[in-house]
Order: sequence, then structure tokens, then C-alpha cells
Amino acid sequence: MRLQDQIAIVTGGASGIGAGIVRRFVAEGARVVIADRDAPAAAALAAELGPAARAVVADVTSADSVAALAAAAAALGPLDILVNNAGVGHRPQPLEELPEAEFERVLAVNVRSIYLTARAFVPAMKARRRGAILNIASTAGVSPRPRLTWYNASKGWVITATRSMAVELAPFGVRVNALNPVASETPLLATFMGEDTPEVRARFLATIPLGRFATPADMGHAATYLCSDEASMVTGVALEVDGGRCI
Repeated sequence: MRLQDQIAIVTGGASGIGAGIVRRFVAEGARVVIADRDAPAAAALAAELGPAARAVVADVTSADSVAALAAAAAALGPLDILVNNAGVGHRPQPLEELPEAEFERVLAVNVRSIYLTARAFVPAMKARRRGAILNIASTAGVSPRPRLTWYNASKGWVITATRSMAVELAPFGVRVNALNPVASETPLLATFMGEDTPEVRARFLATIPLGRFATPADMGHAATYLCSDEASMVTGVALEVDGGRCI
């Protein structure tokens, strides 16, 4: 029960990596707000996990929606943990061919959302002089794959923002870290691969020394450590959970 009685928000928490983190946090004693645009999926996960989980419909690219999320979370008490997990990718393609609308969507979900949640939640954490923020980046921000340039760049931004936030917020007792997952068994996997076939999977797996994709449970365990008091001396870290991919 490493997160006993702590209050957490996980954006994009209804599926994939976010759901893995939500499940682990609840198992470790936290009360968790599942913030997601997919209302039915968020409600289903909250029902599965019981009274420790609460679903809140939120669009983290909207300042008004993030403000509403903050108000809903405040009903549970002061926020201890913020996980910026919501993210999108784009299909592999030459960098000059990605449509502008898709580029803007990647930046809005992967980048702007972290700015908006920081504005909404950091002031209270600073005032309390405690808190843990976890941003979900990617190995793409460290070891980019070709034809995913704008996704790679967005995750590189997340890593740099994490380190800068960590330095600025450390005097206030607020820790900020990131996770760099390798390709994971989530709904986004097919997007990154372009197509989900045994041949494409084999090519991806050949780049991961441990020989498997990551899972939401892997991310839940790593997130629990970074957001718990066990990591009280850890800030500004972008932890690769990648089976050796970035070595």
C-alpha cells in the first residue's frame, strides 16, 4: 500500500498505459480520478475498481475542461499525484507529408496538455510543498524511429519539460519525473507500426533486447515507484522502461 490515502489523477486513464497505472495505483491504496474523453470506458474502469476510482470526462487539450477536471478532483481533497498520460501518435510517413491538422493534434495532446495541467495543479502543490508529477514520454524522444518525426519531437519536448519542471519545482518539494515506454501492447501500437502483422511485429521486437513489447502493467509498476515516497530523492528522471531498446 505504497500510495495509501493519496489522491491521484491519471489523464487518458481509461485504456492502455493509463489504465495500467490506474489499476496499480488503486491496488497500492490511492484514490484515483480517471480523466478521459472516452466516458463509457472511464466509467467501466471506475465500476470495475470500485469506490477508490472515479471517472471524470475531460479533454486535456482544453483549458476549460482541465479547469473542470481540477474542480472535480478537488472534491476528493488536495492532489498528491498527477500523471500526464494522455497521448496520441501518427502513422509512419515522410515528415513532410503529415497533414497540418494531424500535426496540431499531436502537439495539442502530447504537449499543450502538460502546460494546461501544470497551470491548473502546480500552484496548489507548491502551496502544500509536496506533490509528484509523472509525464509519460517515450523511447521515441531518446532513440527516434524514422517516419515518426513529429511524434518523436513531441516526446522529446516532454522529456525536456520534465527536467525543467523538476529543477524549478524542487525548492517547493514537488518532484517531476517521466517514463519512456517502448512500444507497448496498447491500442496505439498499430498506429506506430503502420499495420499490425506478424512480420511488422517481428521487426519491432528485433529492436528490443528482452524480446517482448511492454505492457500497461509494466508501466503501472514503474509509475508507482516514481510517485511513491520510495522515490523521494528522485526527480528530473526520464526512466526508460524499454527492455533494453535504448542501450
